Amino acid sequence: MTATDEALRLARVAAQAAADKLAKDILLVDVSDRLAITDVFVIVTGANERQVGAIVDSIEEKMREAGTRPPRREGERDGRWVLLDFVDVVVHVQHAEERVFYALDRLWKDCPAIPFVDVSGDPSSVAGTSGAGDAGTADNNADVSNDRAGLADDTLLLDDELADAELESAPFTTHIDPVGDLVSDGTAPDTVAHQLPLDSGELDAEVAALEPANAELPEQHGGAGSAGDRPGAVTLP
Repeated sequence: MTATDEALRLARVAAQAAADKLAKDILLVDVSDRLAITDVFVIVTGANERQVGAIVDSIEEKMREAGTRPPRREGERDGRWVLLDFVDVVVHVQHAEERVFYALDRLWKDCPAIPFVDVSGDPSSVAGTSGAGDAGTADNNADVSNDRAGLADDTLLLDDELADAELESAPFTTHIDPVGDLVSDGTAPDTVAHQLPLDSGELDAEVAALEPANAELPEQHGGAGSAGDRPGAVTLP
């Protein structure tokens, strides 16, 4: 079951009347397969309460000229969402905030959209003619992209945590130079040394490198004598 030709004609009359008052995001939806009480929803947006009222007045005037009876009207007092019931056609004139909040486009996204062209030539007045589900599909795609981005962030965070755990669990040692001074990053010989992970082969090499510390010190490191004779020197057993 589809909307009747008369319902389609009246829906386009209402849509054009709204476009004449600079309504935006005009959408015509064929709801005849879902509802028995009407055939077409016309959904339009006004930027503020005054424009909503002007759009409603324009639609009523043009529909009256098209031969329809005065509609049942709801929501006029607040001027935020006015419903005009022309039986075969129901017009929703919504404030921009109500349009976003109640999302009628998404609610009826499975229903086919009816093509409409604004004769004034303003392309911004038409919400789209490829289907009422387009807006809902775009929102769903955006949600999927956000979920994927969040998953990527979680994966990077987990990788960082694993790397920190591996670093903390590795064995560490302190390097000592041949004359017994603690070696840091090269800025001060008597500060705490770098802590670096060693395997068994590197550990043996470090022990072998420490043996010269017990040998005689060169003259520039305190004069003749052994390492044990120099105050403050490190002597290994």
